[in-house]
Amino acid sequence: MSQTPSREGCRVRDSASESAQLVLPHHANVHGTVLGGTVMHWIDLTAAIVANRHCRRPVVTAAIDEMAFHAPILVGELALLRGRITLVDRSSMEIRVEVESENLLSGERRHTSTAFVTFVALDPVTRRPTPVPRLILESDEERAEHARAVERRRLRLERREASTRES
Repeated sequence: MSQTPSREGCRVRDSASESAQLVLPHHANVHGTVLGGTVMHWIDLTAAIVANRHCRRPVVTAAIDEMAFHAPILVGELALLRGRITLVDRSSMEIRVEVESENLLSGERRHTSTAFVTFVALDPVTRRPTPVPRLILESDEERAEHARAVERRRLRLERREASTRES
């Protein structure tokens, strides 16, 4: 199944990604829980897959919004990552990545974190930002998430502008 961006755009479901990581001792801190930096790495990889599937261009991480860990993921549990695109601008894309833990013995799942990652598509020759296909929103849920993403983008740009003025 080869999905290539069309002139009309790409649907959210065409670029969505799900993955599972078994948390092993080398992923853990002294408390037996996965290191936060490891989870952030997995989030970045999941978001990169989504962004790349959407535009079929090289992509780079431009920003990660606030990151909070709501529950630990223990050694021996699965970290389940689900990514989907929420916003497309000219060359940038926002991807939502949700993380859950799954106890493999009981089947219990817990939400552990959510992150919003912004990627920029690059022209493969010039390595400069390049336009990406528009986002086709098919459901009310997708349209509502897109509206929230527009607001998050507005706030990101305000913060960036404020930090530029302070420099």
